[in-house]
This record gives sequence, C-alpha cells and structure tokens, in this order.
Amino acid sequence: MPVGTVGAVRAIHQHELENQIQAQIILGNTYHLYLRPGTDVIRQAGGLHNFIGWKRPMLTDSGGYQVYSLSTQRKIKEEGVTFQSHLDGSKHFFSPERAIDVQREIGADIIMAFDECTPYPCDYKYAKNSMQMTHRWLKRCCDRFDETDGLYGYKQTFFPIVQGSTYRDLRIESAETIASFGREGNAIGGLSVGEPDEDLYEMTELVCGILPKEKPRYLMGVGTPMNILEAIALGVDMFDCVLPTRNARHGMLYTSQGIINIKNAKWKDDFSPIDENSTSFTSRAHTKAYLRHLIYAKEYLGAQIASLHNLCFFLWLVGEARKHIIAGDFFEWKNKMVAQMQQRL
Repeated sequence: MPVGTVGAVRAIHQHELENQIQAQIILGNTYHLYLRPGTDVIRQAGGLHNFIGWKRPMLTDSGGYQVYSLSTQRKIKEEGVTFQSHLDGSKHFFSPERAIDVQREIGADIIMAFDECTPYPCDYKYAKNSMQMTHRWLKRCCDRFDETDGLYGYKQTFFPIVQGSTYRDLRIESAETIASFGREGNAIGGLSVGEPDEDLYEMTELVCGILPKEKPRYLMGVGTPMNILEAIALGVDMFDCVLPTRNARHGMLYTSQGIINIKNAKWKDDFSPIDENSTSFTSRAHTKAYLRHLIYAKEYLGAQIASLHNLCFFLWLVGEARKHIIAGDFFEWKNKMVAQMQQRL
C-alpha cells in the first residue's frame, strides 16, 4: 500500500497512482488527518475518498504508531493517550473509542485497532504490560466498532494488531488473543522499529503460524524489497511503507537488478533509460543523467519521477510474487530476486 499520510502520496497524483502505478489500495494516517485538515472538513466532503478523489480502497492506521513516535509529547494511561500536536503544541486525547470514531469519520475501508507500539529495545515487563493494555483496548475498539455504523453508505472492516515486542511468549499470547476475536483480517505491529532483520523474520514467522491462514495478514511498516519477499515467504499478505517514496526523494532507486544511487557521479552522463524494464512509462522515457540532474537541482519533478519509479517497482514486485506463488516456484524466484536486489549498481 503506497502511504498517503495526509491524504496524498507525496509527489504523486491520484491519476498516476491509479493508471501508471496501478495501486489497488492506499494508506492514510488517522493522527495526521485528525489534526489537519480535521474530521469536520472530511465529513463535509463526504469522507476521505471524496475529499482526495480516490475511488479505490483505503486503509487508515489508528494513530498508535505516531503517538509512539511522540515519546516526549504524550502520556499513556488505561483510559487512552493524551498527546501534543506536532503542529502547534495543542493537547488532544485519543481513547480506543475515539480512535474508532475518527476512523469512521475519515471513512477508510479498513480501519485499525488503537494500540501501543513499544520501542526497540524494550524490557520484558514493559512489553508485557503494554501488550495486555493493547488487548484491553482492543476489546473496547471492537465494542465501539460493533455498536456504530459507517457514515458514507458502505461497510468498513476492522483489523486488530498483534504486539509483544521481540519476546516469543508475548507474541504467541498476543497472536492467539488477536485471532480469538475472529475479525476479517489481522495485523502484525511493533516491528520494523529498529530491531535486526533476524528478529523481524523470527517474530513474523511465529505469528503467521498462529493467525488464521484464510484471513489477510498485514505486516505494518515493512519495508525493503528484500523484507517484503522474505515476509511473503513466511505468510504475510499486506504491507505498507514510506520507504519507496522517501528514499526516492533522496535519489535511491530500486530495480530488479539492484539498487541505484542516482546521485553517484557514474550516472552524470549515462543517457540510458532509468530502468528500461520498468512497468513505468516515466522510467523508460527519461534517462539516468536527467534524473540525476533533477535530484541535484532539487527540482520537484525529480522527486516525482523517482517516486513513480519506486512505487511501480514495489507494485510490480508483489504482483510477480503472486504469479510465482500460483505457479508453484515462488521460493526459487524469491531467492534469486533477493540476491539480485541487494546489489549496488
């Protein structure tokens, strides 16, 4: 899912998302949209889909991760979280119930449970207490979700989130608890927060072995192309990450042959296409030398072209993964791709 934090995937128009990148779903962020433009504006527009002109599915995370990132500007209690806006310092309060209400007002097709994302490293006692509170919050989220309806004439779907840091017993307990709620999909949170890849994969494999296989499993905030392929191999179905667009703006491009740092001097007079094998017309139409020039000049078009390229690559990658799963040769293809994509060109 391309990440459109404030109702826009940075440097990308919705027309490009739909027609060139061919994204089937995008992500918005409850915390940021709540602060700006605010749910009053979104409700007047008829929901976020109408507000931004996006007719395909959308997911909103609950704001729990953003609250986690505001470690010096928030206070967590059983009732919920009091936090200061990063925009103007104003104080706000999110309870599990309020997080559901706000996501109802935003109108995303998939809305997430309000949870606490623990930092890495995290001591065992804190991780356990946090996980247990996340489970209590989940019950309150479910109750609020079940007693309310969507505001815009279509059904919304609710996903709980597994927590437990990198402790096996906590992850097992959390996955079993989340699965017991019987929701239409389940998410794995609290990873990709600085832990080694080995821990990411170990916890993902452990949790995927417990969460029901017939329901989508969403690994939040992951990640690199290599992370995504390894997680698919472990049973994950859904991903989101700002990495494709964030790294694009700094000149890092992902291709099936390896990683390109377009700022390197070797591309200054390379007039070959950015990636002649890309599904993106833009990547085939413009040269490496031109993109390097734009990135160095801090021209907005450079960020747009690079972001288009990376998002097309990520969407191509998961599409190819699906084809190889169906064909029965996914693991052979995955191992080849991981080796190729780690190369620096």
